[in-house]
Amino acid sequence: MNNQKYYYIFLEPLSKELALLAKELEHSVFSSPRTMLTHSRVLIENILKNLMKIEKLTDSLNMSILERINTLSHQGYLVPSIVDALHHVRKVGNEAAHDTRVFRYSESLLCWEALYKIVKWYVESYGPLDLSVPEYQEPSQLRDEPLDLAELLDRLKSLEEKLSSPETQAEVAVTTTDINYDSSLSGYAAIRRIKYFDKHLDIPYFLRDTFLLPQRFHKSETFLIRLGEVQQARFMSELPNSLIDLHKHVKRYNEKNDKTFFEELALFVQEEITRRKIENNRRGELLFFYKTDFIVVTEELSKISLTTQEFSGIPSLIKQLNQNEIYTVGQLPKELVSLAKYKNVGTLTIENLFIQLKEKQGAEVTGTLSRI
Repeated sequence: MNNQKYYYIFLEPLSKELALLAKELEHSVFSSPRTMLTHSRVLIENILKNLMKIEKLTDSLNMSILERINTLSHQGYLVPSIVDALHHVRKVGNEAAHDTRVFRYSESLLCWEALYKIVKWYVESYGPLDLSVPEYQEPSQLRDEPLDLAELLDRLKSLEEKLSSPETQAEVAVTTTDINYDSSLSGYAAIRRIKYFDKHLDIPYFLRDTFLLPQRFHKSETFLIRLGEVQQARFMSELPNSLIDLHKHVKRYNEKNDKTFFEELALFVQEEITRRKIENNRRGELLFFYKTDFIVVTEELSKISLTTQEFSGIPSLIKQLNQNEIYTVGQLPKELVSLAKYKNVGTLTIENLFIQLKEKQGAEVTGTLSRI
């Protein structure tokens, strides 16, 4: 879109929050029409609030969007075409908030057009003289990483809370930059912080409920298994905000185990961030991960049989895989460390398998996380 990060970037000098809210609405036009329609009301509501403030009209927190439209319209501050556009956004937003039917892309596109008319009129009528509105453009359907709907809703909630705060409402043209997420990244925004004494670890959104596979934590594997037995530390969301005294949930562990787990958790998070970036860059491809390495699984590699003739030095693993009806490379789990669940299969066995897989694939189609 003309090399802009997002269409409504031109609004940033007028209001950083309104610009970012419009950005999230743009992202939701095709990903979630209901979300786009519902939350478009917040954008027009804040424009209406600003208009009433500028025109020194009596306003209150309890006024509805309809009441604000009627007040400004009766006072002659809104032209008929803008009144119609405001009512359109209001009505479809109300319907999306309550009706369980499926909402179509065409409906969110019509709302997007109505928002453009409203914003264009607002900027040209009340904005700075040097602020120009670009020609209308359809919202972008492309995004490197589609936002999870829950994350999109959290982002919208964060912006809407910012817009409703007294500090933001104190001025019409706000330029605050302390929004609590990086809106250029989807999934990587910190959703929570886990602490251990004076150290802390920010957990990105996409890891909010991730499963903590014990085998990924070499030094803390048994500790995590024991915690899992008492429904602690199975998922990231189960971890407390502070890992101090985490060991008290199980017997025969101490503070040292808490410290070691925190250190390994930090490595796990960093590794998962890197892996996510790799998977995003190689969408549609099957990847095998082992510690800090990965391998691209081509169709040729996936067809290779898991036999002792093809893979030497790991007969016990091959036998157990076959007993579980896993006969080819393509049937292996992408997280090879999970193979440690098999009897007498340890780190060296899995590493041996991974090395042989890399050799069969060929150096030209393999890589390491450090190169990405």
